[in-house]
Amino acid sequence: MRFGHFFYPMKFDDSRDSDAIQECLAEAELVEALGFDAIWLAEHYFTGECVYGDPLVFAAALAVKTGKIELGFAILELPLHNPVRVAIQTALLDNLCQGRLTVGTAKGSNYNAYEYIGFGSNPELGAEQMEEAEELLVKAWTTDNLEFKGKHYQVSFPSVRPRPYQKPHPRLARACLNAESVQAMGRIGRPILLRGRSTNSTAASIRLYQDTMAEAGFSQDAIESNLSQIWVWREMHLAETDQQAMDEFLPAQHDAFTRMENYRTHWNPSRYPMERQTPPLGPEGYAPTPDPDAAENLIGSPTRVAQQLTQMRDAGIRNLMLTNRGLMSPQKTAKSLHLFSQQIIPHFPN
Repeated sequence: MRFGHFFYPMKFDDSRDSDAIQECLAEAELVEALGFDAIWLAEHYFTGECVYGDPLVFAAALAVKTGKIELGFAILELPLHNPVRVAIQTALLDNLCQGRLTVGTAKGSNYNAYEYIGFGSNPELGAEQMEEAEELLVKAWTTDNLEFKGKHYQVSFPSVRPRPYQKPHPRLARACLNAESVQAMGRIGRPILLRGRSTNSTAASIRLYQDTMAEAGFSQDAIESNLSQIWVWREMHLAETDQQAMDEFLPAQHDAFTRMENYRTHWNPSRYPMERQTPPLGPEGYAPTPDPDAAENLIGSPTRVAQQLTQMRDAGIRNLMLTNRGLMSPQKTAKSLHLFSQQIIPHFPN
């Protein structure tokens, strides 16, 4: 298995933004030193849901702060950006990190209509723009003397500079939330990013993707390559005992969920109805031993978390992007990461 550190730092106290960003930079250096395989970045605005705000700018800092760990976006909310500018920015990032970059895309803001409103757009337009925006992104990376005439974007230019470090372009992935989107990506052979639910339901999505690629005529080598690029997002916090980990993390997680629901209630316009996010499990939702049919996060002692990871590995889950959402102190976060590095990673080799 491979393990990524997902920077999703929810910091609602705006008097500490500068401190929180510096803590993230230090955390990036720590996870590289501890042997994690990747760092992933999210994109959210206006509330402190992601304290660094702009993941493209923050990724540039990580590119020069780190030396070997992979960097990825999970995800860029592509319709909020000009795709040509994203092509230029990510080509520069790809050079800064010398090919360590994965660009995950999606429409994004599944719960936060106000993010589109804040940029003078709307989520319905974002859904309409998404496929064309990604098509233009790829063509901008790879095409000289580009003439692109789409419904939403009409551009022409000689070439993107700098050229991407990776050829023909940085690794590209798409976040998928349902069976239809998993199948759509399987049909075109695009690697996917998944938000973890239960172990068994996540494994079912991976099997669906694998079967769809096979039905679309992809070779076994191509299918295997893509399966090795599927990353699954889960919350993670370790402590010496299960009770300590749950006592530390679950109340903070519930408080952050409540804060975000309040923002959404106040700021999401009624004309753009959004899905309601499922509340996180409370302590009663965690069985005495991990339940592969429950949406349990990786919260507990190293023993419990190792049991969950064994279930995941045996179900076909290969790569995890793990986050405590910045809800723990730097000291508790560092303790959790050290426990994971010392007592978990050695037992789940790549």
